[in-house]
Amino acid sequence: MDPILIQVRDVTKEYDQGVRALDHVNLDIRRGEWVSVMGPSGSGKTTLLNLLGCLDKPTVGTIRIDASELTNLNQKQLTRFRRENIGLVFQQFHLIPYLTALENVMLAQYYHSMTDKREAESALKQVGVGDRLTHYPSQLSGGEQQRVCIARALINQPKLILADEPTGNLDEENEEIVLQIFRQLHVAGHTLVVVTHDVWVGKMGTQMVRLEHGRIVSSI
Repeated sequence: MDPILIQVRDVTKEYDQGVRALDHVNLDIRRGEWVSVMGPSGSGKTTLLNLLGCLDKPTVGTIRIDASELTNLNQKQLTRFRRENIGLVFQQFHLIPYLTALENVMLAQYYHSMTDKREAESALKQVGVGDRLTHYPSQLSGGEQQRVCIARALINQPKLILADEPTGNLDEENEEIVLQIFRQLHVAGHTLVVVTHDVWVGKMGTQMVRLEHGRIVSSI
């Protein structure tokens, strides 16, 4: 098995009026790595995460995850690949407000294959919100909502977990709870790509990538 899970080659992403969010980016990510992506606002961090998460396509260049060349896939194929291989954790949570914590996780199962209530309950217990199964997002704290998001991201056992500022809206106590979950995922062999402004969080990665003006300026 190839130790490299992700290969990004000469990737450029341009938006309207020639705005270049990424500029000839090259990056390798090994299986089981925790990669921290850092840089100032507007440096291209979220754009890179969106490309890796099959939420967008590059203007130029190629992205390969495992044996799949993402730039050769159409939108339907990209959606299927994301559901089967990638778990997404967003800063803004994106939970369905009229669904309970359990139902939000089961919805991710539904889009992937078949729902399994016991499996969804187990995922929520794994992240420490097993006593909040029937609570709606409005009844959960920010930290609890983020942990539901992580359970939702994990439920289909993805090869790759992408997180965009996962602790950005959390207080210190909940930040530590979420980071401990990420540590456990890393130890268990998951590949993590985490966008963060927090240097302390960034230093937890096995590789730290810094972007400026759409270019990688350092990788250590």
